[in-house]
Amino acid sequence: MDLIKKDMQHIWHPCSQMKDYEELPPIIINHGKGLYLYDTEGNSYADIVSSWWCNLLGHCNEDINLAVKNQIDKLEHVIFANFSHRPAIELCERLSKIVPKGLTKFFFTDNGSSAIEAAMKMSFQYYYQKNKTKKRRFMALSDAYHGETLGALSVGGVGLYSEIYKPLLLDIIRIDGPDCYRCKYGCSRDTCSAECFIEAEKAFLKYGDEVCGFLVEPIIQGAAGMRIYPPVYLKKLREACNKHDIHLIAEEIAVGFGRTGKMFACDHAEISPDIMCLSKGLTGGYMPMALAVATDDIYNAFYANYNEGKAFMHSHTYCGNPLACSAAVEMLNILDKDKILLKAEDNAKYFKSLIQDTFKDHPNVGEIRSIGLINAIELVEDRKTKKAFDSKERIGYEIYKEALKIGLILRPLGDVLYFNPPLNIEKNDMKIVVEKCKIAVDKILAV
Repeated sequence: MDLIKKDMQHIWHPCSQMKDYEELPPIIINHGKGLYLYDTEGNSYADIVSSWWCNLLGHCNEDINLAVKNQIDKLEHVIFANFSHRPAIELCERLSKIVPKGLTKFFFTDNGSSAIEAAMKMSFQYYYQKNKTKKRRFMALSDAYHGETLGALSVGGVGLYSEIYKPLLLDIIRIDGPDCYRCKYGCSRDTCSAECFIEAEKAFLKYGDEVCGFLVEPIIQGAAGMRIYPPVYLKKLREACNKHDIHLIAEEIAVGFGRTGKMFACDHAEISPDIMCLSKGLTGGYMPMALAVATDDIYNAFYANYNEGKAFMHSHTYCGNPLACSAAVEMLNILDKDKILLKAEDNAKYFKSLIQDTFKDHPNVGEIRSIGLINAIELVEDRKTKKAFDSKERIGYEIYKEALKIGLILRPLGDVLYFNPPLNIEKNDMKIVVEKCKIAVDKILAV
């Protein structure tokens, strides 16, 4: 039995309708290098989505490989309660110098959803221990995505993931989030003053006394279709949270470590959250690891004699795994020594221009939005009215299949095609992926 048949016999793949695999069976990857993945048949695929946005510096980076190899001969894992190790200490020391001001305490988890869960529990327990027991609810934006464990799924707002589980989920106060492409206030993201924040202001006035935390994807809502909104919205959100004594929980899992052109998306608005969640690019995409980074104020609310029952009794077996920490430390080393963010800034301008020149006149391209090296192309049935395609047509999925045939991994968000490459992508590879994307789009949307 070949590998594909064995895969289909045994494996239930994530975020997939497995019946689709009858037509498009799993592609068995043998190895990777840089931007490219290579299957067992020798075909190459440009991984322009960074394997779900985590592959920060390309596949099989030699320096990160070596760091993990060196660590594995010293220590593979150790219980992180009452024990520690050099890679975790060094990582937190390094991160403390670059995270937004005021974030000082690093709590390790093993994936992004778990970091969100930890942040939510920290926020709730903080107010409980401050005798503000009315504060037990959370706010979040419409079309948000924060993970798929039940707490994280609750604060998410994408029905595709959460609708069926509603009977199990927390009662979240949902705010109409910014949609700059279809702004109901007739504004532009480049010139507006976040007039749409009025929706949040109404909710703060009505529910502020009940809310412990507001979860937000700073600057860009990923699963919503790479919706990019202006920094002024984030500034207003920080001010409102301060006014109503609510924790601002910034989910930088997908956008941290240079994805938006700055080290963290919060840096665009020059604000500091009360808790920041990090994962994906944290280890360069090598190992599962995440962090919930909190302020001294939050940490101190848990600091007491054991018998007071104020400890944060939250744990994961692989908290602070040494292999993952070593990968993360080396990732930071590379960002520094190779001036990755500086080079990415220059390349981002080129990439944006290339994509604009290629797609701006296509009759089914509604909007092209860009920040850092992230570029998103929203496809619509009618450009003038911004009417979306019928979801049953699965236009994005059809383009995805065509792109695979010519060696490009797109994995659209509905009918939003996007590029979220490694930060060290070369300009020649940018040309290749844009050309292949155009071929796939023209195949499905012939003009």
